[in-house]
Amino acid sequence: MVPESRTIVWTEMDSPVGGIRIAATKNGVCRLDFAKGDERWLHLERWSKEWLGNVHLERNDEALTAVTQQLREYFVGRRRSFDVELDLYGTSFQKLVWAQLWTIPYGELRSYKEVAQGMGAAKAVRAVGGANNKNPVPIIVPCHRVVGSNGSLVGYGAGLDIKETLLTLEGSLPSQARA
Repeated sequence: MVPESRTIVWTEMDSPVGGIRIAATKNGVCRLDFAKGDERWLHLERWSKEWLGNVHLERNDEALTAVTQQLREYFVGRRRSFDVELDLYGTSFQKLVWAQLWTIPYGELRSYKEVAQGMGAAKAVRAVGGANNKNPVPIIVPCHRVVGSNGSLVGYGAGLDIKETLLTLEGSLPSQARA
């Protein structure tokens, strides 16, 4: 079932990193949140008002079956990339960063500097970090694969514990990040 143009459908799923809320417009997945309980709802409400104005939020597990199935496959190690439609909202620069993140292969890491260089904007390291933090669909657009220039697990909006879990799952946790 495809949502109407002014409707965002959403679902929730359990995962090894806790509960996840996934949301989509009629054009594709637009949001993935790790926040707990009511915070997930508040994040989705604030985000949808900021980018889409007044929309109807409607739970529809069936409409998001493909993405929840792909996430489940990812968490058990049977999926390395995602092939769901995305509908990303952000600034032009943020979208360029997210496109660059999309190119980081499963199990590999890039520094913020390498991401900036890959975009042809070598001096935009801080701006890349800011855009990385605003990624609306973490995991699917793999912002967790970006680390500090020394391999440290710096910055992750959902918390470094989740970033560490995702990198461990992919077999790419930097040695200096291991306890």
